[in-house]
Amino acid sequence: MTNVKTVAIIGGGPVGLAAAAHLLERGVTPLVLEAGDQAGHAIRQWRHVQLFSPWEYNIDRAAERLLAVAGWNSPEPHIYPTGGEFIDRYLDPLATRTVLKDVIRTSSRVTAISRLGFDKAKTRGREAAPFEIRYQNGKGLETVQTDAVIDASGTWSSPNPIGANGLPAFGEQEHAYQIAYGMPDVLGRARIRYAGKVVAVLGSGHSAIGTLIELAALKGEHPETDVIWLLRGTDPARAFGGGANDKLAARGELGSAFAKLVHAGSMRVESGFAVTRLATHRGKLRIATGLASNARRVEADELIVATGFRPDFSFVSELRTRLDSAIEAPVALAPLIDPNEHSCGTVRPHGARELAQDEPGFYFAGMKSYGRAPTFLMITGYEQVRSIAAEIAGDREAAERVELKLPETGVCIRGGVEGGVRVGVLRRPGARKRRRLLRARRRRQSGRKIGVRMFMKAAAT
Repeated sequence: MTNVKTVAIIGGGPVGLAAAAHLLERGVTPLVLEAGDQAGHAIRQWRHVQLFSPWEYNIDRAAERLLAVAGWNSPEPHIYPTGGEFIDRYLDPLATRTVLKDVIRTSSRVTAISRLGFDKAKTRGREAAPFEIRYQNGKGLETVQTDAVIDASGTWSSPNPIGANGLPAFGEQEHAYQIAYGMPDVLGRARIRYAGKVVAVLGSGHSAIGTLIELAALKGEHPETDVIWLLRGTDPARAFGGGANDKLAARGELGSAFAKLVHAGSMRVESGFAVTRLATHRGKLRIATGLASNARRVEADELIVATGFRPDFSFVSELRTRLDSAIEAPVALAPLIDPNEHSCGTVRPHGARELAQDEPGFYFAGMKSYGRAPTFLMITGYEQVRSIAAEIAGDREAAERVELKLPETGVCIRGGVEGGVRVGVLRRPGARKRRRLLRARRRRQSGRKIGVRMFMKAAAT
């Protein structure tokens, strides 16, 4: 790209702010549009949750350089912060004590993006037209024009519905008042809601496990609390993870602690429970799986849904995007992150080339770029936006270069072989490798068997 002077960044989370820092270093003016009233609004919803990765993998280098000018003291690199500590020690200072404070607009929810004077179908002269971004704030509808756009809005606002088929379960919307999504703070802000209640948790990833562990602790304080674990799969042990072998120690400890609780009978386990219908029975939420004639049911006061998130593409519908039909990630990235093929975040380095869309100057980055894949790490997002910023500034060599130092994010089983730690400057897969990955994925989607079996251990931070 050439002659780019302004870039809109959708989302004021860690990846969005990192993008702004990298652009500033390259002499490009960023504008960060954050839907919440403060930067990092999504992370503030899970302040109580400990990250699986330590500080050394959660701080962007360009952002660190901005903070250094402001007299910031970096945390101990090997400590694992909570979401709240991450905000207090890093994100808030970055957003309020550096030059970024002048480019962030909070309470600004983007509603639509297009090319000025061009709908999706018009081509001639399209590349020369600026982007038009519409957003809502306290004053009403506002518009701004920029030369490029980075969508780092994440997925937090779009949780997956309850149904295993990707659709809401029957009765899900009608009983929303008894349902929470993600990881509510059951030992803190949400304690009153769950103490002494029958609480069911749907999911088998680390968000579900963390919530179940906290509910077990709540039960220790309030013995009348009853905990039910609903999982769609049939093998609860798959949720226990790699234990001491996990390359992210905090995550391994979580799985080990959870296994002990399950074996001790601290919760009722209902496996093979793909929720199909919700109803109310005598004030209780009746949760059912299967058809009416042979349905299994459990009853609870509250249901916590921890089944992941998906991206919201509604406000980019007038842009020319090209996404994988299954993963909903950029087509070049999808085979590298497909959860059917990759475990533990075994994702090869990638940047502007893999994230670029058919709309020149528009990029997905951060968690949103992963679509429905759950293995995103913040350090991966930082490398994405470093590369994108270089591409936008016209530095193709830097955009192609990989500067990522990434640990393999867990124990990965490929044909029975456990993967170890890989740290260092890595090379992007060549064109031949990318084509092979794409062919393998197409074979799998067409019903052919691929001789690799893996299991998923999400590394969402």
